[in-house]
Amino acid sequence: MRLSRFFLPILKENPREAEIVSHRLMLRAGMIRQQGAGSFSWLPLGKRVLDKVCQIIREEQNRAGAQEILMPTIQSADLWIESGRYNDYGKEMLRIRDRQDRAMLYGPTNEEMVTDIFRAYVKSYKDLPLNLYHIQWKFRDEVRPRFGVMRSREFLMKDAYSFDLDYEGAKAAYNRMFVAYLRTFTRMGLNAIPMRADTGPIGGDLSHEFIILASTGESAVFCDRAFLDLPVPPADIDFTSDAEIGGVVARWTAPYAATDEMHDEAAWEKVPEEKRLAARGIEVGHIFHFGTKYSTPMKATVTGPDGQEHFVSMGSYGIGPSRLTAAIIEASHDENGIIWPESVAPFEIALVNMKAGDSDCDRVCEEIYAGLQAAGREVLYDDTDQRAGAKFATADLIGLPWQVIVGPRGVAAGEVELKNRATGERQTVPVSAIAERFGVNR
Repeated sequence: MRLSRFFLPILKENPREAEIVSHRLMLRAGMIRQQGAGSFSWLPLGKRVLDKVCQIIREEQNRAGAQEILMPTIQSADLWIESGRYNDYGKEMLRIRDRQDRAMLYGPTNEEMVTDIFRAYVKSYKDLPLNLYHIQWKFRDEVRPRFGVMRSREFLMKDAYSFDLDYEGAKAAYNRMFVAYLRTFTRMGLNAIPMRADTGPIGGDLSHEFIILASTGESAVFCDRAFLDLPVPPADIDFTSDAEIGGVVARWTAPYAATDEMHDEAAWEKVPEEKRLAARGIEVGHIFHFGTKYSTPMKATVTGPDGQEHFVSMGSYGIGPSRLTAAIIEASHDENGIIWPESVAPFEIALVNMKAGDSDCDRVCEEIYAGLQAAGREVLYDDTDQRAGAKFATADLIGLPWQVIVGPRGVAAGEVELKNRATGERQTVPVSAIAERFGVNR
């Protein structure tokens, strides 16, 4: 994509309304535009990142055996009345009426609707286990939306829902999602630590928040440094093996880890002092087993091998891709701007023409641009007539992993400069070496 044709509304000044780094950088880099309190439009640069985040989530959900569906944003109040949640949910729920005066709502979550789908079609234990997920917009009327897309009213959510015959089956489903989440966050360049979360009246220990460490995090966290070295399961892990998956979960839940809400000082004291890590963290995912909380009032049953009807045991598993995009920035930035991990970067390479209009610079840039595109690389080619300083500032701000810098002196010597955004390392390389570096066949 040529920058001269790409919609990238860069802001030179820090927006006054931005309280945290990710909000400030997303506005400055032209990723989002605020349309109202807690409501944002995603502009081309931001949408490209959001799509990549969603794709990684989708691939790992599918790998773990979940199946994608798509449910409506507007739901009937009848389902929520049936489950008993309609009057209890509170003012965060946006309640509306259609032209037939039917009570409707903008979905803040989808337990009721997915349970309704399940009960309409699944009747036998032979059709279990089942995990259905979707990636859809949600709305919660937060009393004080803040921090940009980190805590907005309208947000994108991946929510998955598992259905099993009994608790043992539900625990296996929970473990599969646990491992899928480890892989998901690692692929995005994040070190996410699973921390035990409150299970409320349901009890048990099947609830975990996945927290990434960041100095700007909203929660205080306490964990064993062992988490920093635990191996993440490979892509070829066998999700059909409950024993293998359960072993991974056992290893990842053995060291101490808790947010301030769940912190146990006595257990913390048992962690060797040199292994204690007290920091700030950002929640990027939450998995939760809730048993028959919805299947009982909504009569979602299957016939078991004993010929009897059983209320299915359920769990829910959430990741907010829009929130996660901001969390990645919180964990990966410097004073000059964003530093994107390659897996979610909007483009892989910034090709910077230092002197647009110079015949030699233009020629070399066009050759590199064509070659990189032919090789399937995602390139943002800065072919604008801005000053060099402004081009460098833009490239650093939007944080693409690599910068290929083409200037008159380098071209005369048959060279270009290659910069790694994360490390700041620069090297002068022959023009032909760019083809080799990025796998371009000439």
